[in-house]
Amino acid sequence: MTELRAPAKINLRLAVLAREVSGWHQIETLFARLDLADRILLDNADAGIRLTVDGPDLGPTEENLVYRAARAFHAAANIAPAVSIHLVKNIPAGSGLGGGSSDAAAVLLGLDRMRGEPLGDEGRHRVGRAIGADVAFFLTESPFALAWGRGERVLPLSPPPDLHCLLAMPATAMSTARAYARLAEHRVRVPAPALGPLPSAGVLSSWDGIRSFARNDFEAVVLGDVPAAARALDLLRDGSVMAQLSGSGSAVFGLFQSEADAESAGARVRSVIPDVRLIRCRTHLRA
Repeated sequence: MTELRAPAKINLRLAVLAREVSGWHQIETLFARLDLADRILLDNADAGIRLTVDGPDLGPTEENLVYRAARAFHAAANIAPAVSIHLVKNIPAGSGLGGGSSDAAAVLLGLDRMRGEPLGDEGRHRVGRAIGADVAFFLTESPFALAWGRGERVLPLSPPPDLHCLLAMPATAMSTARAYARLAEHRVRVPAPALGPLPSAGVLSSWDGIRSFARNDFEAVVLGDVPAAARALDLLRDGSVMAQLSGSGSAVFGLFQSEADAESAGARVRSVIPDVRLIRCRTHLRA
């Protein structure tokens, strides 16, 4: 049996660019890994793909990104599927923390290594691109990276020091599809902000430099649709190194120098939004 960790991520920057004819959007993003992670157990089985999940109902098994990744791996490797997969879900779904994409990447990596790497790095990335935009980042196993295109062009960077992280997840989730649809509606009225030049890698190795580069285009629509996320974000900004929406939402995060600062922020958020889910963790950028 093989045990895998599938870490969550936050987006320190997420600029949404042109929409292609295919329906995919070009993006420019800065990923940072967290120590919050799902667990995945892989084992040999007699035949087929058997997926069990410890956690909330994630919908039909065949639509789960773990199942889709396993099916895509076996098809690409031309191997008859014979695997049992158990997913322990710790990363909230619909939060913009990349849990599904991370799970898919972990399964692709794990199965390829179990079967003697018939796909290799190039094959895994080819399969991963068809599953989701964030999968390429997780396949690199890099904790901190810039990404462009559909997210498939990934440049690992030297990371800044780790910080304490407080995640606040309102009761209302926001699907990626809805977030993109709402952003498209918004941009009919309000053009996308202009992109500035990319900073040097050295600038992005400090939190001051990252803060000057930070941006999430989905805040223009998600914070209006999910008022609890907007309120939580305002509260997290007080005393934090930086605070922002992650991914397409609806989770927001605050990064803090000390555990005490993160605890104080959590108490403020909880006092105003009683039904918010709070998770304390850390960035996981350095070994």
